[in-house]
Amino acid sequence: MDNYNGFYGPPEEFIKRRRRGSGLAYFAVGLIGAIIGGFIMAVIAPVYLYGKYTPVPNNTGGAAVQQIVINPTEDITVAGAVAKKVMPTVVGISTITMQRDFFFGARYTEGVGSGVIVDPRGYILTNSHVVGNSRSRLTVYLADGRELEGNVLWQDVGLDLAVVKVEANNLPTAELGDSDALTVGEIAIAIGNPLGLRYERTVTQGIVSGLNRSIMVDQNTIMEDLIQTDAAINPGNSGGPLINSKGKIIGINTVKASAEGLGFAIPINVTKPVIKHFVEDGVFNPPYLGIYTLDKEIVGYYETDIEIKSGLYIHQVIRGSAAESAGLREGDIITHIDNVEVNTMLKLRSVLYNKKPGDTVHIKYERNGRKLETEAVLQGK
Repeated sequence: MDNYNGFYGPPEEFIKRRRRGSGLAYFAVGLIGAIIGGFIMAVIAPVYLYGKYTPVPNNTGGAAVQQIVINPTEDITVAGAVAKKVMPTVVGISTITMQRDFFFGARYTEGVGSGVIVDPRGYILTNSHVVGNSRSRLTVYLADGRELEGNVLWQDVGLDLAVVKVEANNLPTAELGDSDALTVGEIAIAIGNPLGLRYERTVTQGIVSGLNRSIMVDQNTIMEDLIQTDAAINPGNSGGPLINSKGKIIGINTVKASAEGLGFAIPINVTKPVIKHFVEDGVFNPPYLGIYTLDKEIVGYYETDIEIKSGLYIHQVIRGSAAESAGLREGDIITHIDNVEVNTMLKLRSVLYNKKPGDTVHIKYERNGRKLETEAVLQGK
């Protein structure tokens, strides 16, 4: 059937009824509808919307923080509100790297990525592969149009994280969320610069599709404990933020699988101690325990009969390391560091990054079914 202004039926019947109707009747119906509609928008809609679709305003007082405030009368979505909040903190990063070629001598390559400002004094989080090597020259493009030189303060190739500094103050700063509290199915929004700065600060929306994912980047590199999302992450998005529905950063976008809808981000919690060290001390010297470990997710990438139900299997102990001095051996399974349960390698990094070289950590581990404990004095690299 066709639809004629709310009447469902043959057009002939609609015409007959329209002729029989009176103008006064239509006016009365319209007036009643307007009253009911106004009541819904004034009383019911705000309660329903604020409870289910938009963050409830914080009226508890305390320090002022960036918040998403959505007025129900505005035509704005959650993704739009999140973008409005976070967009000023997202930067473009352009790198020019010199490479020496045996036949042609020095040549230069250019790359483009993304980053996010995490401190008003110019500290920026991005990917290690975005900033390149020590011979790379970085230009950081701020949302206000400024182009500033960037300096790499720290990078971890295995973790694919880097901290870049620009000389600026009072910059807009992203609010960090809690990646340990993520659940599959919640909203995930990515902001970055896909395919170059021409499409800078592109916003895509999806969900958190999985947690603690591992992906083999190449024959020698496996990235572990990643957030999986179907929010579009394309070349150039690398280093940009993955954001929840409250506008908080939950991850740093890093790689995309060959299949559509398979993007991955580094959980933000592993970066928090790194940022804290830079903000408080101006430098970050990662503490060193001296072990290579496997968790139950990574074991699946190797042809091995090792079975891990929980904890981290020690695959190798470095000679002369803190771990060797503490009596740890290959085949031991670490379960706790300072009473914090460690079931993933990312969690181990997070715990250790909160420490400094010279700190002593208490380690609980298992060996041949026996529960043991020891202490290790962390070294610096």
